[in-house]
Amino acid sequence: MHRSPLPTWYWGRLVGALLLAGATLPLAAADTAGAKLRFDRDALRDGDRVLHVQVAPDIDAARARLLRGWIAESAAATLTAYGRLPLADATVQISEVDRPSGSPVPWGQTLRRDGVAVLLYVRRDASLAELRADWTAVHELSHLFHPYLGDRGRWLAEGLASYYQNVLRARSGLLAEAEAWRKLDAGFGRGRRDGGDARLDELAVGRARGGTMRVYWAGAAYWLEMDLALRARGNSLDAVLSRYADCCLRGTGTVAPADFVAELDRIAGGNAFSERYRRYAASRAFPDLDAAYAQLGLQTSDEGLRFSDRADAVRLRRALMGRR
Repeated sequence: MHRSPLPTWYWGRLVGALLLAGATLPLAAADTAGAKLRFDRDALRDGDRVLHVQVAPDIDAARARLLRGWIAESAAATLTAYGRLPLADATVQISEVDRPSGSPVPWGQTLRRDGVAVLLYVRRDASLAELRADWTAVHELSHLFHPYLGDRGRWLAEGLASYYQNVLRARSGLLAEAEAWRKLDAGFGRGRRDGGDARLDELAVGRARGGTMRVYWAGAAYWLEMDLALRARGNSLDAVLSRYADCCLRGTGTVAPADFVAELDRIAGGNAFSERYRRYAASRAFPDLDAAYAQLGLQTSDEGLRFSDRADAVRLRRALMGRR
């Protein structure tokens, strides 16, 4: 879901003159772990995996090529997670809306019915620079890394997409590393201010009013803490989700959130995903991230987020956000 006054779910650099001309070419930004993403006008292909790109027929050809280039770059960013598209087959549908000001992508949504479709509604006059600076496309594409988790798992789903929208854009160069940390920290700030004393899983199913930012950013805090815990053991969230994609990820159908995290525990070994999941779901306040910030060498101040030059903290921050 994306920021919008509409009561809905939260919904670049040009890849090159050849892409804008509609030609087929490999995307250098997507050459991650041997993957090679190719655009053949109506689809992005990663080996036998395909992301169909459907632009509304009322959009003229030049604008359509620009929008395809933007989506190609956003999709390439997602490959920095584990080197390939997560699903064998999915679709991105792009439409334009009249919105004289505000967000360049005022609405986005991921649907899972007969197949998986990411819907993006772009402001008709949004420039390429505005689209590249926006997080919505990478956020929605990041929903393809997890199964549909139902209302009870909404905070897990939106949290993963909110975490990865910053991580993946930093890794791909769409966002400077320091700026990505600042945006993540700002999101946590919004989550803290959007408080209330309801359980997080009650907020997620709409049983308590308000709390949308807490749902998104407490969820992001969960995945950041899990990523740090995994990396302390020589593992990573990327690696665990990659193995989950190999064994278990399906585009449609609902997976209970407790079953999802239990499967991640089976893959990673131990029960850290499930233990933290239970604690977060029952929480009535935003999580304390002091320990995570200390590991990362991050400190908040009146002047903004400060970065320690401690060697272990620098290595850890770069492991999460550094260019791929």
